[in-house]
Amino acid sequence: MLTAIIDYESGNLHSVYKAFERMAAETGAGRVVVTNEPDVVLSADRIVLPGDGAFPACRAALFASDMYEAMMEAVEVKARPFLGICVGMQLMAKDGYEHEKTRGLGWVDGSVRCIMPKDASLKIPHMGWNDLIFKVQHPVLADIKTGDHAYFVHSYHMVMSQTDHVLAYAEYSGPITAIVGRDTMVGTQFHPEKSAATGLRLISNFLTWKP
Repeated sequence: MLTAIIDYESGNLHSVYKAFERMAAETGAGRVVVTNEPDVVLSADRIVLPGDGAFPACRAALFASDMYEAMMEAVEVKARPFLGICVGMQLMAKDGYEHEKTRGLGWVDGSVRCIMPKDASLKIPHMGWNDLIFKVQHPVLADIKTGDHAYFVHSYHMVMSQTDHVLAYAEYSGPITAIVGRDTMVGTQFHPEKSAATGLRLISNFLTWKP
């Protein structure tokens, strides 16, 4: 079993790798690699797309790399389980509006827009620990419950047109999409690698998920 974390120079790879490596060892889920080689992505059993920074820059870096076509074949054609993290999740949307309108992967029906809390005293970015509120049961969320904490740091969030794809949200003077899912694809706006027991449980569930 091989889990490939995609290196397109737009993610916090070290902490993501260490968390996945730890949980793979604990669950017997095989090897975890950070890679920029398309052949490795095509041969992987699971795909992870991290992302830090602005939506347009991450999208440009991914689409310009050799990894894009390999990832699309692995996820869309071979239906390999996929996890997008932070901007990696946002790229699953139809489009993003950070600085300019930018096309996303179109895997879920949503747009990435600036967080605009109704309470003017709340700061942007939305940063720190927040409770998860679950809408839908999913194998990747096994043994995680409403009220469990996750660590967020973002100024833009995914506004969903099709709410069936929202698995969980957080409250920040209005709902913030926290987890999306469709078919063999899951995305988290928060950082599971920084979310203590909640994040490690989600990673463990993803590594052992058999859709």
